Amino acid sequence: MKKLSILCMLCVFFISCKDDAKSTKKDTAQSVKQYTIEQFMDNESVSGGSFSPDKSKLLVTSNRSGIFNMYTIPTSGGEYTPITQSDSASVYGVSFFPEDERILYRMDNNGDEIFHLFVKNTDGSSKELTTTADARASFAGWAKDKKSFFYQSNERDKRFMDLYEMDIATFTPKLMYTNEEGYSIESISDDKSHLALGKSLNTNDSDLFLYNVATKKMTKVNEQQSANSAQEFSSDTSALFYTTDADAEFAYLMKYNIADGTREKVLEKSWDIMGSYITEEGTYRVTYINEDAKNAIEITKTASGENLALPDFGNKSITSVGFSRDESMMRMYVGGSNMPSNLYVYDLKSKKLTQLTNTLNDEVNPDDLVSAKVIRYKSFDDTEIPAIYYLPKQASATNKVPAMVWVHGGPGGQSRQSFSSLVQYLTNHGYAILAVNNRGSSGYGKTFYQMDDLNHGEGDLQDCVEGKNWLTQQPEIDADKIGIIGGSYGGYMTMAALTYTPEEFKVGVNIFGVTNWIRTLRSIPPWWESFKESLYKELGNPNTKDSVRLKRISPLFHTDKVTKPLMVLQGAKDPRVLQVESDEIVAGVKKNGVPVEYVLFEDEGHGFVKKENQIEAYSKILLFLDEYLKKKEKFKD
Repeated sequence: MKKLSILCMLCVFFISCKDDAKSTKKDTAQSVKQYTIEQFMDNESVSGGSFSPDKSKLLVTSNRSGIFNMYTIPTSGGEYTPITQSDSASVYGVSFFPEDERILYRMDNNGDEIFHLFVKNTDGSSKELTTTADARASFAGWAKDKKSFFYQSNERDKRFMDLYEMDIATFTPKLMYTNEEGYSIESISDDKSHLALGKSLNTNDSDLFLYNVATKKMTKVNEQQSANSAQEFSSDTSALFYTTDADAEFAYLMKYNIADGTREKVLEKSWDIMGSYITEEGTYRVTYINEDAKNAIEITKTASGENLALPDFGNKSITSVGFSRDESMMRMYVGGSNMPSNLYVYDLKSKKLTQLTNTLNDEVNPDDLVSAKVIRYKSFDDTEIPAIYYLPKQASATNKVPAMVWVHGGPGGQSRQSFSSLVQYLTNHGYAILAVNNRGSSGYGKTFYQMDDLNHGEGDLQDCVEGKNWLTQQPEIDADKIGIIGGSYGGYMTMAALTYTPEEFKVGVNIFGVTNWIRTLRSIPPWWESFKESLYKELGNPNTKDSVRLKRISPLFHTDKVTKPLMVLQGAKDPRVLQVESDEIVAGVKKNGVPVEYVLFEDEGHGFVKKENQIEAYSKILLFLDEYLKKKEKFKD
């Protein structure tokens, strides 16, 4: 199930293993070594994994230099080879070229989200391929014949993404589809004869269309209003595979037969199918399932339907996979809440497994880190709210610890899996974290998903308050020392909590959060035009009478109610939540004589990606919490 969201989820995700809340109880505190933020940030974040044509190496993106750059790693194991050495803007690898070792990559300007595409040649030189200064570009796949690639760009009209094909011999682009109606371009058939186009209806539902490139005929694929998302065309372009939640709570996989318009269900699970595809040679089907806030990956052999046997990683999860073009090798990421994901290569014939990365800092003992658990509690109206719980190892009934309610981004995001240096840093220093998946979060069925529509700052905020109430009942938690933290939409929820429920939380940490919905909805980036109306349907139209409600739920207009210490963190280049949002909320709250700390980064956007900035931000968060939450007696509320 997809949900369009006005804000990007804060890049902190969570692992979960379903458990009853009672299992979180501990009678005896454990002794753990405490680590500095520099030690936690010396962990490595690695992503990607494009095989070179000869399968001798993988292209990855890593922040080991302090910001993201491209590297290659031998598939047999060994040292990284740096491909770029940027010390300013982050560089993200896209792919090796299909038949040579040129590399396609993307960059923006320190978080402004105006991405351009580049090629890194084998002689070390680089060339910018999409050169219009204020136009975004995004890779959309390689052509089947390996002679070109597809990309989307808003060069023609800043509101909409058109589809282009670029020849890789001359790097000459050709306009393939002019997007004048605000469709999302979701899939391209191998023979280039058809496109799958999505049309947002609201933040929950979208229509799916089949577009014939030659005749320009548009055929609606879905039969009823529902959430629909194209996955891929069959290799012979006889069918389109897509996910839908029609007549169901969770998204399942369907097949649309192009010749006669018939539909058939292919695969259904008890959770959302987030994506499904058949590998290039047709040997395997890979399916991603959002299973109670963690990835579950199912790989089946298309010929027999049997599941592919995968290595056993114990209590860690395989979070993503990718195949070499000949499908003889598979790369996979494996990690957990107490271990940053590591990259492996698996030889499908010999069954040899090779670990390529060691992302956890050698100075950090994994036994000192906290594994997360899923808990559930009832909210004010008996709605069951899932949450991810991190309890410090040093906590016990006789050594109670302070806690923070964490709110994800979105609004339709989800606190999920994956290692977080910030979460582990806070828990290592004695703070429990309860990451609330309040109503409106994705992953728990479409009814739950829709519960926050035109209800932001109300029912969802009460879910967070009830999360705090759950914490107060835990014997290891100091019930008088509970705060709230979040980024993006979670930052809004932090400010809403301090504004509209001023006595519930003792402190708030707002990380680039919305504080004025009217301004934010009027200043959304131009490339969001295709789903602007959908956002208005969920959040309200700032140009109509909805503005009355939007003003009422915008903390900026009610700063006089804030009585608890506040910390605000912001990136100056953020195109989603403008710096002025944070400037003004800080100025407004300061008038109350309330302690306010403001951390502004001139070279960051919607999310902090440079290690030196993360170190500064996270260390200041801990110092703030130590001063105003752990040692709360210093600030008399």
